[in-house]
Amino acid sequence: MDLGLAGRTAIVCASSRGLGRGCATALAAEGVEVVINGRDAAQLDVAAAEIRATTGGTVIAVVADVATREGQDALLAACPTPDILVNNNAGPPFRDFRELDREKMLAGVIGNFVTPIELIQRVIDGMVERRFGRIVNITSSSVRAPIGGLDLSSGARAGLTAFLKGVSQSVVAHNVTINNLLPGSFDTDRLKSGNRRTAEQRGVSLEAIEAERRAAIPARRFGTPEEFGAACAFLCSARAGYITGQNLLIDGGAFPGAF
Repeated sequence: MDLGLAGRTAIVCASSRGLGRGCATALAAEGVEVVINGRDAAQLDVAAAEIRATTGGTVIAVVADVATREGQDALLAACPTPDILVNNNAGPPFRDFRELDREKMLAGVIGNFVTPIELIQRVIDGMVERRFGRIVNITSSSVRAPIGGLDLSSGARAGLTAFLKGVSQSVVAHNVTINNLLPGSFDTDRLKSGNRRTAEQRGVSLEAIEAERRAAIPARRFGTPEEFGAACAFLCSARAGYITGQNLLIDGGAFPGAF
């Protein structure tokens, strides 16, 4: 399918690895000029080079923390009028809610609620004026099925989902859409680190924890960044203009509900 994206421009936040990189790669393969972002300059340069080699696309690397005004300014300096914005940011670490003081809670809310809204505020009017815009927020399956220990992440991302529902309805008539991708267990560095931590806490092998987690997923495997990126590219496409305000759960069938 021709997604109708050749010649478009995109900012993909937190995209030096994992799901963000999967999205950036998929968009670059469709002929989108992509600005990728991360805080580790060396890792970001590697990612940019590999995406260019894989896709033949134009990739601009911007070292920045998207949760800061300076970081957002740097992204928008590299791509002042993006057609596509993929919001992504690391979530708060796993911890019991009793360990969350005000400072930690505010940091989580800034990273996973305030930051994407700030970026949307800065790009959405231009998208409306040009009559094309695609905004995709990478949230989490925990928005639908909260996980103990990830309460702050679940709460902040669920708040973002509710906040943007009304916004999405206000701009869709101008061919600007806002949707959310809710990943379950994907084969990323974050998943690996969590599995290692669990294995150490329980005194068992990493292989045992991975097998246990795979067995709990109806698909019997972890997702790949490549298939996640493909879903993102479709939501960003010219073919998806009638899809907005939606939450696409990508979890291999793990969520037990029908709705």
